[in-house]
Amino acid sequence: MPKDLERDLGLLSVTAISIGAMVGSGIFILPALAVKDAGAGIIVAYALAGLLVLPAALSKAEMATAMPEAGGTYVYIERSMGPLLGTIAGLGTWFSLSFKGALALVGGVPYLVLLFDLPIRPVAIVLAAILVVVNLLGTEQTGRLQIAIVGVMLAAMAWFVVGSGPAVDTASYDGLWAYGVEGIFAATGLVFVSFAGVTKIASVAEEVEDPDRVIPLGMLGSLGFTTLLYVLIVAVVVGVVPLADLDGTDVPIALAAEATLGAAGVVAVVLAAILALVSTANAGVLSASRYPFAMSRDGLAPALLSGVSDRFKTPANAITLTGGVMLVLIAFVPILEIAKLASAFKILVFAIINVALIGFRESEQADYDPSFESPLYPWLQIFGFATGLALLTQMGSVAITGTVVIVTGSILWYVFYVRPRVSREGAIRSAARRTAGQRALDRTEDALSATSGTDVLVALPEGTSGDREQNLLELAGWLCDDDGRVTVIQFDEVPDQTPLSYASTIQSQSDIEFERRTDSLAAEMGVPVVYGELVSHHPERAVGNAVDNFDADVLLVDQTSAFDDGLFHDSVDRIRSAADCDIIAVDAREMLECSTVTLVTTHGPHDPLKVSLGNALAAATDSDLQFVYPLAEDPSTDELAMVRAYHDELLELCDGPATCTFTSRDDVASVLSAGPDRSLVIHSFGDGFMDRRSTQTQAAVAAIEDGDYPSITVHTWNDDGPLGRLLRRFAF
Repeated sequence: MPKDLERDLGLLSVTAISIGAMVGSGIFILPALAVKDAGAGIIVAYALAGLLVLPAALSKAEMATAMPEAGGTYVYIERSMGPLLGTIAGLGTWFSLSFKGALALVGGVPYLVLLFDLPIRPVAIVLAAILVVVNLLGTEQTGRLQIAIVGVMLAAMAWFVVGSGPAVDTASYDGLWAYGVEGIFAATGLVFVSFAGVTKIASVAEEVEDPDRVIPLGMLGSLGFTTLLYVLIVAVVVGVVPLADLDGTDVPIALAAEATLGAAGVVAVVLAAILALVSTANAGVLSASRYPFAMSRDGLAPALLSGVSDRFKTPANAITLTGGVMLVLIAFVPILEIAKLASAFKILVFAIINVALIGFRESEQADYDPSFESPLYPWLQIFGFATGLALLTQMGSVAITGTVVIVTGSILWYVFYVRPRVSREGAIRSAARRTAGQRALDRTEDALSATSGTDVLVALPEGTSGDREQNLLELAGWLCDDDGRVTVIQFDEVPDQTPLSYASTIQSQSDIEFERRTDSLAAEMGVPVVYGELVSHHPERAVGNAVDNFDADVLLVDQTSAFDDGLFHDSVDRIRSAADCDIIAVDAREMLECSTVTLVTTHGPHDPLKVSLGNALAAATDSDLQFVYPLAEDPSTDELAMVRAYHDELLELCDGPATCTFTSRDDVASVLSAGPDRSLVIHSFGDGFMDRRSTQTQAAVAAIEDGDYPSITVHTWNDDGPLGRLLRRFAF
């Protein structure tokens, strides 16, 4: 049985963790790199980065109060957007935090060597090992260490700002916009990662006491304080150090302190830098280890990683693995190059976090009840997502390529490890399924309760038998009701060599029989019927023109009596490309002798026209009405509940008794053959290649063809539009 984590982190601890995670490499290393892009404009870049991280901070604060669980970013994205994106976010963020922690340790050594002659990597490895041990001992000890580190660090930085302020040359700010908006935006993308620590509170949310109050206060307070601190520090650095000297130095803050505070200032800054970078690495180990821990509890990683120490109540295996990765990175990998990769992925994850919040809000899940709600929803989240993607473009091709590699690796892990074990889905997909199902129900209700008649065009190739024409006309009569009209056209195909003007004057015996038979059938129908003949070199194209000329709502054809065998497509496919209306293709053999009308869906909800047709047929022939829904393999609990609720409402819309059957895609044939009576099968697919070639469609069509059932195929024209079809494919 999984063990819970102890809640012992208060407001002071979580604020210190957040500030300590932010005030690190971002201020002690990046200013010297960002000055190449923006010059003095790096002051604006830091202020802008603090503003742009606010949407993600507010979004995570809201979700953290609703789900105070370890894992933070991973938990929110996985619950909102499903296991696939949860896997990408969990593994990617775990790697990026490990990268950043290792970078903080290696990047802090240049400050240390100002005072001591020490080797860089061995010292970084020793510091990393110490931090891993501290995290293994317990979160309370970690929080206390973080408070001490942040307190000393902030005291030193406050002295730096206050003591160096009088020496600032305000003329240095004249070139604030010299590099233009593009330069400032590029610098903003580079320093954005400096603020990533603000959301690390959410990673340890399960260990925070009174999370409803502490989490949002800790996030917003630490972000506001750190943004102000960054801007003041950078303003001092730019004001006392020439840009030419600042460009390229490894120790920009120490360089400024030497110019204004002398040797004592350098010692204070070195102490602050070392503490800041160590605290960044410490917070990195603390939060990064929670990602494999949370993923393991959800089945997205091996169960070994969810183990909690009986003695210290910490996720020992997850911490050990994270520490091991950091040690390997420090020892063997050029960390500064990998840092940009971590930064790029962090920006992407922050952008996705805003979408995750929208998913939770719009899904209206009963168990999503945050005590803190982000203001300006959803515009703040849309702004955060758009600006995040814009910043990502400033990270360079190498960083973006590396992010793609991390994403690809995460997808492979999902495909080969997660998917066989996990069948959950995110709130967004659940909401999309409910939306698609409700839209289908609304359209079905409109179709069943329509008061205006339907105009039906029956297209017959020359030589159609009397029985087939009778079946088609009776079906047309049931479709159009009293206010509609039935138009019957026999399309005579003539060779290209024969002039149409000549062919139209010739009346064959088949034409005479068609007119006599149709006149007799029309007299027995309760709706207006007009009929005629049309000669054409290309009957499929002529059918499309007739649809427009007669303003038909539905085109009715016999799918077994093709106009002509095409080289690549049958005649129904060619008619579909020419006719701008719904098409019902009927295999009319023994249609009226069937006592069960079975509607088989091929992808998502049943098509409204198909339901309307099946309802009319069942009522007119006193037949049973049955809905068959092929389920995907291992459907989620939410999917099953939604599908059953959808069918319950669908059955209530029908005029007579109706039943529904849920089956697997491979068992459609057995369901169709299980009844005592022969079924008339109605199936459909939308106007789109993916709908027509989907696994569900192929399985249903194969079952119908193998069983040799009389069938009706509904081809819906522009059923939901491209966006509607995309929504249906995503939801189902």
